[in-house]
Amino acid sequence: MTPDCRARRPADVDTADGSHLRTALALAAAGVPVLPLRQGKVPFGNCRSCKGNACGGRPNMKTAGPCRCPAPCHAWAAATTDPHVLNSPVWAPVWREAVAVAYHPGGAGLTVVDLDNAAAVAWARETLPATRTVPTTRGEHWLYRGAMPSSNAVRPSVDIKSAMSYARWLGPGTGRIAVLPAAVRALLEKEDTTPAPGEVASSLPGRATWSRQVATGCRHTERYVRTGLERGLALVRARTESGAGSQAFGVARFIAAQHTGCPGPCGLAAIGEEIVTAAASVGVPDAYARRAVANGLETAVGHAP
Repeated sequence: MTPDCRARRPADVDTADGSHLRTALALAAAGVPVLPLRQGKVPFGNCRSCKGNACGGRPNMKTAGPCRCPAPCHAWAAATTDPHVLNSPVWAPVWREAVAVAYHPGGAGLTVVDLDNAAAVAWARETLPATRTVPTTRGEHWLYRGAMPSSNAVRPSVDIKSAMSYARWLGPGTGRIAVLPAAVRALLEKEDTTPAPGEVASSLPGRATWSRQVATGCRHTERYVRTGLERGLALVRARTESGAGSQAFGVARFIAAQHTGCPGPCGLAAIGEEIVTAAASVGVPDAYARRAVANGLETAVGHAP
């Protein structure tokens, strides 16, 4: 779903008349997950039970997934299309303080190329396929149909906002939305390269491995899980030239999808650590590997029935 709805552009001031909530409800009805932004155009802080990250992160918050807190919490993870949540009593005070509305592009199947100045816009016009554009304070948002990992500063004054990220709603924009092109994906793939021979560390820090001790609620046998995981790890390790990060994303998404019917916990965090280790062993930067694996796990959760 794309944000085609004609919800009017919210003003950058506090509105007690409820216009931000009306905008959010219109977007949600179009299938776009939304959340309120506070002064400074940033998400509202964690709720009391999560203050100081006492919950451990998203959701509960031990593993990747949507926010489960009653009030808006955990930034992009709080984005929702549920009108009952948006209209709930615990969200009401937040809407009275909200100064803008944001949305989760990845949750709507979108990628936003955030161009922060005129030079970045000029680069996009020369390099990227034409698509729907939305004016911003200093530049433009270019919207493409299709989700991908998010990353900041992929080139000067250019950010990618999609999975596990949020973008401010500034109106529906103009132009026909295009399919996410390889040129945009390549902005992240340049991080996923194998160093020259001799540059890969001979040993990696020890990381948690999957076992029944961390998967007490998994409905699968240990042999089933280990067999599938080892096959996935082999696929990642085989990418010695390039593409290991993308392969890690795919393996994480596939494995997590096998556990959507389990009562849990299934130890997906430990499985993710093993996939990250495999990607790092062939030269994928740790931060990139972790982002790819987290996105894969989150995507599978988001598509669970």
